[in-house]
Amino acid sequence: MSDFAAPTIDYAGLSPVIALTAGICLVLLVGLFRLPHWVAPAKTLGVLAVTAGLCIWQWGENEDLVESALRLDELGLAASLIAIFAAAVTTILAMREPAAEDAGQGAFGALLLGSVLGMVLLAQAQNLLSFFIGLELLSIPLYVMCASAIRRERSLESGLKYLVIGSVGSATLLYGFALLYGASGSTDFGEIAAALGEGGQADDTLVLIGTAMVAVGLAFKLSLAPFHQWTPDVYQGAPTPVTAFMAVATKAAAFIALARLFEVALGPLTDDWQPALAALALISIVVGNIGALGQDSLKRLLGYSGIAQAGYMLAGVVVANETGLEALVFYLAAYCLMNLAIFVVVVVRERETEHGDDISALEGIGRSRPALAWPVTIGMLALAGLPGTSGFIGKLFLIEATVEGDYTWLGVAIVIGTMVSLAYYLRVLAAVWMRPEPEPVQTPLPAIAGASPQAPATEGPRVTPSPASERPLGAGRCVLVVGAGVVCAVATVAFGVYPDPLVDWATDAGSSLSL
Repeated sequence: MSDFAAPTIDYAGLSPVIALTAGICLVLLVGLFRLPHWVAPAKTLGVLAVTAGLCIWQWGENEDLVESALRLDELGLAASLIAIFAAAVTTILAMREPAAEDAGQGAFGALLLGSVLGMVLLAQAQNLLSFFIGLELLSIPLYVMCASAIRRERSLESGLKYLVIGSVGSATLLYGFALLYGASGSTDFGEIAAALGEGGQADDTLVLIGTAMVAVGLAFKLSLAPFHQWTPDVYQGAPTPVTAFMAVATKAAAFIALARLFEVALGPLTDDWQPALAALALISIVVGNIGALGQDSLKRLLGYSGIAQAGYMLAGVVVANETGLEALVFYLAAYCLMNLAIFVVVVVRERETEHGDDISALEGIGRSRPALAWPVTIGMLALAGLPGTSGFIGKLFLIEATVEGDYTWLGVAIVIGTMVSLAYYLRVLAAVWMRPEPEPVQTPLPAIAGASPQAPATEGPRVTPSPASERPLGAGRCVLVVGAGVVCAVATVAFGVYPDPLVDWATDAGSSLSL
């Protein structure tokens, strides 16, 4: 009778996962006691800070974890750090958020940390089982968070719609995994690649159908057209801090996981899936940019913009080379900064005005609220890819990767899509800088950073009030929220003017995946 050999557990490598798991329990327990409302968010930020420190500590430790179910490398850690930063900003935005207070700050923080844990696992997964577990752990808390504003019909509709569409995407992905397992006999990425290699099962019908189903399932999660229909409705209906988190963190984890799955496990099928993913990228660029043109809701506009941006990012995966991965990581980080800078302003104006997330809520803030006007301006210009911003550098890298990977036409599509996007990004900036501020219809709410205390109160356009405006930000919290937006905007410009640190970081991440 042979002795049982216990698996070796690398606690240092798993330390970010352990910290998040323990943090979820801690934050949830804190929420059970009658403590000041700032305690749970502070604990959440503390857990995120510890996790980020552990990720940085493990940077450069390239090794397999949990019997090769996870891969600890710079690529996965880069996605983890982006998700952690997005979650930290979301925690700040959620202070005094009606949805977070209705759910309980402790429960909201625990759900947020649970989703981040799923993102960390997903970004490091190199096994079909760990991949699916990470994806579901990412998604399920988001379903609840989208519907956490229980007094708003749109929020409940948003959560239900995301649940239904997300379940369809997960089921499609799972069926694709089953077919890949049936053809290769393994769930490990490396073993699947070996089974599909030269003289293997690459031409098997099961493999081709399974690959197509996996691509469709992930396209639902990544808001790639034509599987994007849920995105604008869910973005608009969900509480704005949750929308901000979904818009950036989900893309970071899912795109890194997509790259690892397709370029490692399905590497032998590159010639089969490259044209299909390239077509998805092109359709997303077209649909996203055209769909955003007629939007008055900022959240719907950013939803369609996110569809187009996902098409740009997918180009980094399509080319299947190291340059593409480096460009993808750089653009994911830049996209996180410029989007969060915009969402900070949307959150503040929702609390201040009766216009909700309508573009009219930003009218005139260029003169009266420069602390808000500049972050949204920089964010919009970066999304449009104008020089002097990290968005410009990121798009240059993506175009360079497409040319190097013999997909020059996709690089041309990125350029044309960027030109079209100027129409709706500049429309928002016109409202900020060229239109007078609507005169309020009620007693002004507490002023925020950069506000003029002598602003008159007279009649203005009638718009459906935003539920968020019922609980305005206090002065102290407002400084914290606006400060987060300013930091993101400054970083967006800094990495556009001097991108070398972010380029080196992205290069380390991209080169860590053996293609």
